[in-house]
Amino acid sequence: MSFLTSGTGGNSLPTMNSLKRYSDPVYCLMRLVVGLLFACHGGQKILGFPPVAKAMQLDTLGMVGGYIELICGFLIALGLFTSLAAFIASGMMAVAYFMVHAKGGFFPIINRGEPAVAYCFVFLYVFFYGGGRFSLDALIFRRATTTTTNPAVA
Repeated sequence: MSFLTSGTGGNSLPTMNSLKRYSDPVYCLMRLVVGLLFACHGGQKILGFPPVAKAMQLDTLGMVGGYIELICGFLIALGLFTSLAAFIASGMMAVAYFMVHAKGGFFPIINRGEPAVAYCFVFLYVFFYGGGRFSLDALIFRRATTTTTNPAVA
């Protein structure tokens, strides 16, 4: 395992560690893309946009799910109330998997539940990580805490 820590060679650990400086922008990009993709599912159900070849007939639970997808998707993409939105979205995807997909078999590859499982665990990660450095949460709440903790000097 010395090849991981040695400074020589193209695949050394210090070289890989230098990529960590991009972790915040990449997380922001991931949050933005996944949030917008999730919002598109709600947009199809609620707004009919993006258009789909076969219109969906939704019951009350489908409408609630569509609104959760639309609203939480945009909140996650913007990084506003990120942890709360991600918690709700993750729970909704778990419910969707077990209520809709699990009837078709246990394994997600068989019952076509891979997107629900993937969204569920990505949103669970976002719930624990939060909005990140490049989010509206960081912009709004950091400014509010810094102004209240620093007393004015007269």
